[in-house]
Amino acid sequence: MKNNYKDLSIKELTAEETKLRSELFNLTFQNKVGQLQDTSSIRNCKKNIARVKTALNAKKKAGAKE
Repeated sequence: MKNNYKDLSIKELTAEETKLRSELFNLTFQNKVGQLQDTSSIRNCKKNIARVKTALNAKKKAGAKE
């Protein structure tokens, strides 16, 4: 599921990145323990982190304020 991160502010993007990184940590831990059923969720989480970072860098380059 692609989210529209371009409409969020810098503060919201930073919070979203933190949330996604925490989710990625939990998914990775579940995978190592053997409790994760859908391993593609790790890949999707990494892609969403990349989308957030791309939108965040674009906003910073454009000179947007928080």
